[in-house]
Amino acid sequence: MPELPEVEITRRHLEPVVVGARVGEVAVRRARALRLQPRAEDFAARLQGRRILALTRQGKYLLGDLGGGLTWLTHLGMSGRMSLAGRGEPEVPHTAVVVSLETGPQVRFVDPRTFGHTAVLTADELAAAGPARLGPDALDALPRSPDLAARLAGRRAPIKPLLLDQRLLAGLGNIYADEVLHRARLRPDRSAGSLCREEVAALRRAVRPVLEASLRKGGTSLADLAYLLPDGRAGGYLERLAVYGRAGEACRRCGAAVERMVLRGRSAYFCPECQR
Repeated sequence: MPELPEVEITRRHLEPVVVGARVGEVAVRRARALRLQPRAEDFAARLQGRRILALTRQGKYLLGDLGGGLTWLTHLGMSGRMSLAGRGEPEVPHTAVVVSLETGPQVRFVDPRTFGHTAVLTADELAAAGPARLGPDALDALPRSPDLAARLAGRRAPIKPLLLDQRLLAGLGNIYADEVLHRARLRPDRSAGSLCREEVAALRRAVRPVLEASLRKGGTSLADLAYLLPDGRAGGYLERLAVYGRAGEACRRCGAAVERMVLRGRSAYFCPECQR
């Protein structure tokens, strides 16, 4: 958390504000946020004075094109978010980086649990960074069923942990992997290689509707409100979740009690009746 829908919603909110804007002052409040910058001092030096030409997303990464082969990369980690604030507006706790636009608001990277990071990378540095290791994007480049089946063939690992592997599909995390499997009627502990052709097709068909439904609601803000939209509002998909975080509650499809299991150290929520 945040996962693909939350990062994409963040991108959509930031895009009309930052694209075309020139970066002014850059302030780093927490050095840990730059831990993947090859030289920490390059972050502000490469960012200041640059115009943001485009803002895209790859999996859970935000990518700002600065021209000249430079990319402003941000990963929100487990609790990070981007906020827009006016100059002089008090900074909230855990503000890690503040990027002021020459004409416009400040873009602030807030990260309570400090697992997120940001950097400005050259093309060569970006080629060695996290985005280069990602599989196809779960929303924008979802593989065809035969291609997905080939990726799963022979895999003994449970399907839920595999969906969390960003090399298989980029963007899914704990929340949406559970929701996708529920929609596809697949148990999270099924061996990935055991899925038949029809089950792989059902899995693929489930991905986009789940992600798009969350996007329409602004993503999922859990009780801790770690994820908020850049304008400070909470995402509204929490009340639509079918199984995630709902152990003991009624399945929205059949009414059976949702159960929780642990797979490779991660929780998995599922309906024992719908997902056999």
